[in-house]
Amino acid sequence: MSLADWYKVEQLPWPTEWPTLFGRPAPLRVEIGFGNGLFLIRLAQTHPADNVLGIEISLPALRHAVRKVERAGLDNVRLLQGDAAAALHALCRPGYVAAVTINFPDPWPKKDHLGRRLIDDTFLHLLATRLPAGGALDIATDHDDYAEQITACLLRSPHFASRLDAPFVLTDPERVTTKYESVALAEGRTPRYYHWRRNDAPAEDVFPVPQELPMPHVVLRGPADLDEIGRRFRPGVVEIGATRIRTIEAYRSLRDGKLLIETYIGEEPIWQRLGLEIRARRSGELVVALAEVGFPRPTRGAHLAIHYIVEWLRAEFPAIVIVHSTLQVNHVDVTHERD
Repeated sequence: MSLADWYKVEQLPWPTEWPTLFGRPAPLRVEIGFGNGLFLIRLAQTHPADNVLGIEISLPALRHAVRKVERAGLDNVRLLQGDAAAALHALCRPGYVAAVTINFPDPWPKKDHLGRRLIDDTFLHLLATRLPAGGALDIATDHDDYAEQITACLLRSPHFASRLDAPFVLTDPERVTTKYESVALAEGRTPRYYHWRRNDAPAEDVFPVPQELPMPHVVLRGPADLDEIGRRFRPGVVEIGATRIRTIEAYRSLRDGKLLIETYIGEEPIWQRLGLEIRARRSGELVVALAEVGFPRPTRGAHLAIHYIVEWLRAEFPAIVIVHSTLQVNHVDVTHERD
């Protein structure tokens, strides 16, 4: 394995053709939050006929896992950096994931952070659409309050059933002990181990794979120059429907003078950090488009961000007119905005 096998949600096709990525067709097993990679390695070693995907946010953990996979000589492992819900939502077709393991997810114990916990009713519904009937769901946690939440969510879910006689057990001698698990046991905490499966109940798929649109750009004509646009720019946040757009700062190119606006776009199920550019043509027209920085994806959110910048320019410079647009934006409802 090399860094070439370390991917990001924003860079892979939506949905991803996993047999192509792994170089073979095989059932896909997923571990969410693999930490130092010990459990992931054992998972791949004990299921050599399966493709094993590890999802992790931490960059140090990803670097350590790459080295461990290389030393183990495993070719059935791929690593993904990103949010687990986004990965399952955007990259996986319904019913494609054979099994999911979640080891000691961050409990987010503070009261105002509870909404950041991974496992809740919505996430279980997402899992239910991605797992086939009989697909295994294994979870471990050592946090008492989080265990109560996980237990309650599983018990009220219509899509899962325990593979045991109880919601969880307190010992699991067959599993590999993770580094975090060892620390928890040494400090006297009691892990709970959940072994559930996807049942036969239908799950409405309200998590469509994101769609990419044509690359967005708008051509403008009117009395506005890049110097004045740059002077008037102010950071801001706007919410358009379920999409949140945050403009951070505007930068000026030393080569051709174009403006680059650093922008965050949040839309289910992904966040993109990208650049919106405003550049001048020799004819005097202005073009507003996605900048070729990073790996921008032309989602509806990207189209809305371009639309937002264009409308801001038209408000600042009322004589500006739109000459050409590839935006695919229907009714736009701005529900909140602030600077």
